[in-house]
Amino acid sequence: MLLNVRRLAAIDMWGTKGSRKRRGIIRVEFWLGALGCILLGGVTLATTNGWGLVLGAWLVGVGINYIPLVVSAESLSKPGALERELEGADIGNELRRAGTRQVWIAVPLAVAIASVVRSGGP
Repeated sequence: MLLNVRRLAAIDMWGTKGSRKRRGIIRVEFWLGALGCILLGGVTLATTNGWGLVLGAWLVGVGINYIPLVVSAESLSKPGALERELEGADIGNELRRAGTRQVWIAVPLAVAIASVVRSGGP
């Protein structure tokens, strides 16, 4: 089954209670993940060689994975959007599965590719 990035962002934003504070924290986390990893990876690529290049490329790839999470989180922040996305969901079960699905963020470009494939194109 292909990773559903929007659903992963939604369940992460909701957590166990769906508080507004958590939603904001997760949005900031996604933005910092995208910008921080891409910037740090770019600096690493520009200033190192050898294994540093591998680390820099990995960081950029992970940062790119955060971009579809940012896009999803921003769209889910509109009034009622998160509730509609999770309507009828078994939150407990989804939260248990989300932990293992989040590991895909560490695989460069995996989340970004899943997002593009699921949406039917760029």
